[in-house]
Amino acid sequence: MWTYHPQLLAKPVPRYTSYPTAADFGPLADGTIEQAIAGAAGDISLYLHIPFCEQICFYCGCNTGKSGKRARVEAYLAALHQELATVASLLPAGVRVRRIAFGGGSPNAIETGDFLALVEALHAHFPLHAPEWSIELDPRSLTAEWSRVLGSLGVTRASMGVQTFAPHCQKAIGREQPTAMICRSVDWLRSNGVTSLNFDLMYGLPHQTMIDLADSLDLTATLGADRVAVFGYAHVPHLVPRQTMIPDTALPGAEARFAMAAEAHARLTARGYDAIGFDHFALPHDPMARATREGRLRRNFQGFTDDPAEVLIGMGASAISGFPGLLAQNEKHTGRYRQLSAEGRLSANHGIARSPDDLARGAVIEALLCHGEACLTPALLAEAEDRLAPFIAAGLAALDGERLTIRPGGLPYARGIAALFDAYRAAAPRQFSSAI
Repeated sequence: MWTYHPQLLAKPVPRYTSYPTAADFGPLADGTIEQAIAGAAGDISLYLHIPFCEQICFYCGCNTGKSGKRARVEAYLAALHQELATVASLLPAGVRVRRIAFGGGSPNAIETGDFLALVEALHAHFPLHAPEWSIELDPRSLTAEWSRVLGSLGVTRASMGVQTFAPHCQKAIGREQPTAMICRSVDWLRSNGVTSLNFDLMYGLPHQTMIDLADSLDLTATLGADRVAVFGYAHVPHLVPRQTMIPDTALPGAEARFAMAAEAHARLTARGYDAIGFDHFALPHDPMARATREGRLRRNFQGFTDDPAEVLIGMGASAISGFPGLLAQNEKHTGRYRQLSAEGRLSANHGIARSPDDLARGAVIEALLCHGEACLTPALLAEAEDRLAPFIAAGLAALDGERLTIRPGGLPYARGIAALFDAYRAAAPRQFSSAI
């Protein structure tokens, strides 16, 4: 189904969970985030970042650290509680919180009592209107108690970092979790009300073969994951020092990665999953698949989403907030974040105000990645037409007037095609992960 065109995949490109991307953020004027929160209206979503894991995996590029030091965790959670109160005090009347997500790190690296306290604070401070709750989980630290707590709170969406079922690959990336552990976690979550369960899988891992990947995909389908994200491992040890634990020589080459991505797409769709963009999949009953069929799929800092809210407020160190005219990121350094929060100040002093041109380009990029097509303005068409020519000549994309369509065989090139409309890449090129 897919043809390998290495020259069209050679340029590293962003994942486009926002436009402009976080690589293009700069300093924000004092009071910017406060004004944005005070101007929110209608339904909004919240994201809480828990930057702790019981064990740190070699591949991970997340802003996270070990949860072993109780004093450090308690100090961070105290700062997060203060931020919750500060943000809530700025929200105008009439705002309704409809979705709440916990990510990290691994939220289940903290104690269940601490998690319950955060939920109680959310209820105390924010105007919650029957919100949907979702959480990222590490099966290595998931317990029966944690699962019961999630059930008691009505959490219906969960995502587990599985990555691979192959023991030798798990060892190579510092994430050893037996298949029995994953099965046990699935049983716990299902019995406590999780109806949309996502597995994160990876290809391009050290020592990973096509058979390893196929086995992981088949096990995922057999265990009944409602959603599957299949990411290519991004090896950037110059940016993520812990990745030096993974030798370059152990990694599959570019063509092997392409074949792995193709295998994931073919195998999961054959098992009844709908393709969501290029690297996500969902069973037809899942809300993500329904949103795709109905043209409601969107993209935000959590990736593909069926969340219609235009405002997502991120809380916690490094969390990113999105508003129609603003993207803003909290202080990444947990010590500085704690200090600012303790003073009752918000730490999102880094980001970008989105211009009308940013919004127009962002709409095109989002439409291409979510729906496989976009209507171009005459100016954008004229600007990108020559750069689109190689993709069109290869049969990966098509132009009909001002409508650009990514053809089925062009799915693995979607990020590269979307990047043609990114004005910041030409002006300030940065190093990103490979396109596949």
